[in-house]
Amino acid sequence: MSLAIRAEGLVKRFGDTVALNGVDLEVPTGKVVGVLGPNGAGKTTAVRILATLLRPDGGHATVGGYDVVRDPVRVRSLIGLTGQYASVDEDLSGTENLVLIGRLLGLSRPDARHRAVELLEQFELTEAAGRAAKTYSGGMRRRLDLAASLVGRPQVLYLDEPTTGLDPHARNEVWGVVRKLVADGATVLLTTQYLEEADQLADSITVFDHGRVVANGRADELKRRVGGQTMLVRPTSLADLDAVSRILGDLTGVQPMRDDDTGLLTAPVSDPVLLSTLVRKLDEAGIVADEVALRLPSLDEVFLALTGKPTEEVAA
Repeated sequence: MSLAIRAEGLVKRFGDTVALNGVDLEVPTGKVVGVLGPNGAGKTTAVRILATLLRPDGGHATVGGYDVVRDPVRVRSLIGLTGQYASVDEDLSGTENLVLIGRLLGLSRPDARHRAVELLEQFELTEAAGRAAKTYSGGMRRRLDLAASLVGRPQVLYLDEPTTGLDPHARNEVWGVVRKLVADGATVLLTTQYLEEADQLADSITVFDHGRVVANGRADELKRRVGGQTMLVRPTSLADLDAVSRILGDLTGVQPMRDDDTGLLTAPVSDPVLLSTLVRKLDEAGIVADEVALRLPSLDEVFLALTGKPTEEVAA
């Protein structure tokens, strides 16, 4: 497996605060790796080291095979970075922002303008190309910011909480852009506090807490690691709730959780075969259900189990 990013034992201290305490991280070429963690877990610090903006106090890291400390110029030629907040000049137009970045990267004026036109079209900003960025919506500004990070055609893209503060519609716009980038061969390291974002975009997930990696794997692997499955039953008639509760309790050996308003009953299970048994028992009892299902723990539940913090607290 080819690795675009490899970090081993990264350590970073700020005075008495240990931001990173021996972090290992691998990002395969052409994949999206999501990095989750509470505020202060070390996510942004790790990105800044990998982007050559900070020097580690211990350990080492390579991007595209180049050491981030010994070969920072080579690393910078390979990467693009989009931070937590849009960094475009709001008084310049979309075209002017991208031409400016191109010129700073050493492109000639015609090449910089050609690249700007390409990116504005790719990010569906052509109609707004001549308008000042301050007139853009939040989603449009974020797309322009992403476009700016791609002017130099980076092989590796760091997205540090790219949808912070965006509404759901704008967030979906950014997700669509990221999917297109990966389809075109980009490698993406994505830090996020939106667990749905990691579930939607990441091929694998690494969870940080207190400057350490506490778990990594695909989303479904992390969900299985935290716990078993949950069986859900929603009888068509609320009058059948008591009977369904008894059946579900007998099968699972635990008292089901019950919501009398929605008619939903849930119970943890370790054997998925019990689902077919439940269906048979309901049929034998003459009970019709609107919903019978098994589900893995949500990524929110995984996050809570691994870090001890609910996602609501993290987002706050």
